[in-house]
Amino acid sequence: MNQPSRHPVDERLPLARLGALGLQHVLVMYAGAIAVPLIVGRALKLPPEQVSMLISADLFCCGIVTLIQSLGLTSWFGIRLPVMMGVTFAAVGPMVAIANAVPGVDGARAIFGAGIGAGAIALLIAPLMSRLLRYFPPVVTGTIILIIGVTLMRVGVGWAMGGPDNTAQSVDTVKLAAMVDAARASAAQAAAALPPGSAAPALKLAGPVPMTPNPNYGALDHLGIAAFVLVVVLCLVRFCRGFLANISVLLGIVAGCVVTFAFGEMNFDKVGKAAWFQLVTPLAFGAPTFDLVMIVTFAVVMIVVMIESAGMFLALSELTGKDLDRKQVAAGLRTDGLGTLIGGLLNTFPHTSFSQNVGLVAVTGVKSRWVCVAGGGIMIVLGMLPKMAALVEAIPQFVLGGAGLVMFGMVAAAGIRILTRVDFRNNRYNLYIVALSIGFGLIPLVAPRWAQQMAHSLHPLLESGILLTAVAAVALNLFFNGTRDIPAESHGDAGASSNHPTIVQGSKA
Repeated sequence: MNQPSRHPVDERLPLARLGALGLQHVLVMYAGAIAVPLIVGRALKLPPEQVSMLISADLFCCGIVTLIQSLGLTSWFGIRLPVMMGVTFAAVGPMVAIANAVPGVDGARAIFGAGIGAGAIALLIAPLMSRLLRYFPPVVTGTIILIIGVTLMRVGVGWAMGGPDNTAQSVDTVKLAAMVDAARASAAQAAAALPPGSAAPALKLAGPVPMTPNPNYGALDHLGIAAFVLVVVLCLVRFCRGFLANISVLLGIVAGCVVTFAFGEMNFDKVGKAAWFQLVTPLAFGAPTFDLVMIVTFAVVMIVVMIESAGMFLALSELTGKDLDRKQVAAGLRTDGLGTLIGGLLNTFPHTSFSQNVGLVAVTGVKSRWVCVAGGGIMIVLGMLPKMAALVEAIPQFVLGGAGLVMFGMVAAAGIRILTRVDFRNNRYNLYIVALSIGFGLIPLVAPRWAQQMAHSLHPLLESGILLTAVAAVALNLFFNGTRDIPAESHGDAGASSNHPTIVQGSKA
């Protein structure tokens, strides 16, 4: 009697392949994984050794939570899909605000306490969040996944350019000082001509604040290396088969590192200074402190994170052909909360499913969750081996840029593929849903400071294009299509069902 075939998500690959593919996932997420502890550690004004401790704890905790998410821990935790977990950028704003108000170790303890409280809340509300997925038909999920890819493209372009767009220019302090001096002299001269007791004239600059270009932003040699990595990845995908094609992104990054090193652009000073081994100690900064307002603020961030994670799970369901039910989605969202809670205990920050790695699944075509299990193991090792972590950190961002364009573009393409199955001909309302939802999602991209006149507590919600798209798409779908059952043609026919994310409604979370 024939044994039932194993789903590609559960396929166990040879150890050597797992190691290479897992390392590829780690390299893709590494820059984002260490960015948050660097930002928060510096905002807290911690000494370098404590910032290094934050980075090690971050890597270690990312590895543990990745194992829980991909491998599963009982039926309560883990989506059991190829998911890499990392600290979320959505919480950076509230954490920096705490750091500015309470710098040093006390601020760190407050952040960890808020994370523990918010993680516990996320654990409790995960089943409720999973029940909302009935409002995510293909016209909604396809639009969200498309915006995920478009949003990530900004990250990939920033890598290739050597930093985000706000680093392209800096204030020319010499010219600005000269302008200020001239404005003061002009104001003093005008004041001298006024009758006694008159109000002093306002100080006005003669023109806009002078800016000077950053020579490292968009440097042609950096763009050339990013383009070289892109060409290597595309050639491997086009002309290679099997394992070499699967690790095309990793090989492209390695090739880019070789060229970068040949040009003297890689710096290994941090590798030499880093220790060989360092244990991650729970509560290394002391007992966390708990503030209700901070916990509520972080809980709002976790709701945003969980909505975005649900979109990642749907994208992976589409890419892997693995159907999900509410219980599985709840287990995945619950892991976001567990990771945030564990992070607070292990001296790190709120966790989320990393969207960058969804693009890697699309590029490689490797659907096995065991690849991310291997990646989680590598992250744990890097967390305990600061020297190895420093070696990976030495890879310049522009080397990752060429690979990022491929991976993040593939996420957007996956969203477009879902939208091709939506009935636009017989239901013209679907066009409005997609059009307006994309428009809302692009607002934070084209106008990053659009919410500056609104309450600061709303910024984590309003600065996420993915969240704006999700809210708009769900609301517009309810407005135009109501809550009636989704037509079968919107989900694709039976033959295509294995290639489309299906939310099975029979299970209870």
